[in-house]
Amino acid sequence: MAVRACGLIIFRRIKAGIPAAAVDDIEFLLLQTSYGAHHWTPPKGHVDPGEDDLTTALRETEEEAGLHPNHFRLVDGFRKELKYNVNQKPKTVVYWLAELNDSNVEVKLSDEHQDFRWLGLGEACQYAGYEDMQHTLKEAHVFLTGRSG
Repeated sequence: MAVRACGLIIFRRIKAGIPAAAVDDIEFLLLQTSYGAHHWTPPKGHVDPGEDDLTTALRETEEEAGLHPNHFRLVDGFRKELKYNVNQKPKTVVYWLAELNDSNVEVKLSDEHQDFRWLGLGEACQYAGYEDMQHTLKEAHVFLTGRSG
């Protein structure tokens, strides 16, 4: 049976008030796992029995990063589904896009993660490592700005 996980690609705008065309002010939140290869991903986790996908994404974001739904707003129109294998088992991960209401809100990591970073698109793609996650971050950036990198 396929494993299913859900999460949020959290971003913040760091230069509020400056016209969007003037500067790329978007930073993405990536968390570094405290297990395995210590990879970097947005907050995400497995769907619990009886739980819907979006509820999972919200719960996992709160558990892993300490960000409650009142800290951000979901961005309409962006939903990305990734499919890949982990230990020869199929896995599906669904991401939504969410913008922080206050760019200075504190991230509080769970013991599942050892570090976090707010990163511009280029750095976020370098940290993310996996090609499908890099493409997803780029798609989110284009969705938000209308332009790549």
